[in-house]
Amino acid sequence: MEPWLNPLYDAEGIRAVDSWAIEEQGVPGENLMEAAGTGLAEAVAGLAPGGPVRILCGKGNNGGDGLVAARVLRGMGFEVEALEVFAGEAPADLDAWLEGSGAVVDAIFGTGFEGAPREPAAAAIEAINRCGAPVVACDIASGVDASSGEIAGVAVEADLTVGFHAAKVGHRVAPGKWHTGELQIVAIGIPAGAPAGPAAGVIEPAVLALAPRRGPRSTKFSSGQVAIAGGSRGLTGAVRMCSGAAIRAGAGYATVAVPADLEQIFEADQPEVMSAGCPGGDGCLAPASLKPLLRTFERAAAGVLGPGLGRDPGSVELARDAAAAIEAPLVIDADGLGAFAGELGRIAERGAPTVLTPHAGELGRLLGRPAEEVSAHRLAAAREAARAAGAVVVLKGDDTIVTDGERVAVNALSAPALATAGTGDVLSGIVAALLARGLEPFAAACAGVIAHARAGRDAAARIGAAESVIATDVIGSIPAGMVPAAPVE
Repeated sequence: MEPWLNPLYDAEGIRAVDSWAIEEQGVPGENLMEAAGTGLAEAVAGLAPGGPVRILCGKGNNGGDGLVAARVLRGMGFEVEALEVFAGEAPADLDAWLEGSGAVVDAIFGTGFEGAPREPAAAAIEAINRCGAPVVACDIASGVDASSGEIAGVAVEADLTVGFHAAKVGHRVAPGKWHTGELQIVAIGIPAGAPAGPAAGVIEPAVLALAPRRGPRSTKFSSGQVAIAGGSRGLTGAVRMCSGAAIRAGAGYATVAVPADLEQIFEADQPEVMSAGCPGGDGCLAPASLKPLLRTFERAAAGVLGPGLGRDPGSVELARDAAAAIEAPLVIDADGLGAFAGELGRIAERGAPTVLTPHAGELGRLLGRPAEEVSAHRLAAAREAARAAGAVVVLKGDDTIVTDGERVAVNALSAPALATAGTGDVLSGIVAALLARGLEPFAAACAGVIAHARAGRDAAARIGAAESVIATDVIGSIPAGMVPAAPVE
């Protein structure tokens, strides 16, 4: 695990940690449960519930944690009612039982849960979601797969989740992320040094410290050269934003390979960025543009292919030929990704590293399946694509996932301001700049993702509202996002 990743465990990993603590370190299992239930109770008490606390408990350790919490809360002076969901005496009218609750605790399923909840648990989950009281989940919201974030049926919609020992993958990856609410991690007495490794990690800003800084001997060439190919009539802004982001993110030199009949637009807009007009198409890049495009990439330390490229058949052919021939590390984005729909194996034939930056719809087209299926299985889909393409995949979203097929990193820094057109082009430029500055592809992608999220938050704070942020505002905030310090709040 890279030191700039904060560990995330899957169900198997956390089971192994528990077993190691109990069987090899001599920590009594009842001590772990007592600490977990106490931590859960303290979190519930912190909500200052204005009515009785109702706790719904399952059969396993999660239910045991809930019962401990009930006892501790009673000792604190709270009115508490606990219900064992699978017991024969469970009330028929859960809505009536939950009515007037000051807080409701979900302790039905734990991290070992898989699949879809069956009755009576499914009805209990639905009743929790209808109750209107603050909902606290014990370790993970019931119905969420802790190893993937997937939800096969109904799942509790928690306002607060109290996780034990460490965060789980399902806390951070959607759709599980949307059911977690605020996440609090409670230490329960597991010693340090467990041999079981995490399954993934949350990206920390410390990754940005890997990027070399400019010194007195630096030149525009040694600072990293980026080449960007794309643009078409009506879509010139994508290349301009991508190249602008690249130089803001530290690239010393940027050149755009664009349709010759649109070159003046780029020349007038960005004096810091060089342009190379590529003849061959009517307002778009085409197969005849290949040779001048490749000349633009000859000295590049990294490149981007696809922003604003368009979907003309000639542009698709050009993208395939260019990706195969470009010898530099390459970020493929937007319409560049569309050129490889259903043909990820073509990307695997490249001789240099590749980073793909799709959203769910684009990844669906790459894999030949609906976007909704990708959204339901985000981690699995990203890993599958990375392995098929021999590339690093950056599956964009509020829970952006970065994977090379084995290593997995997740962004946990929410940035709603990025939900606007053009911010994907900005991300591609940032990642390309970090590749050009010498970071290996997985680290460059992770650093780009966290810098992008922090820039989005900074832009929202500076502009005053996330809804008013546009992509060029995010470019202006890249310097704040790139500082390897505490997250920009």
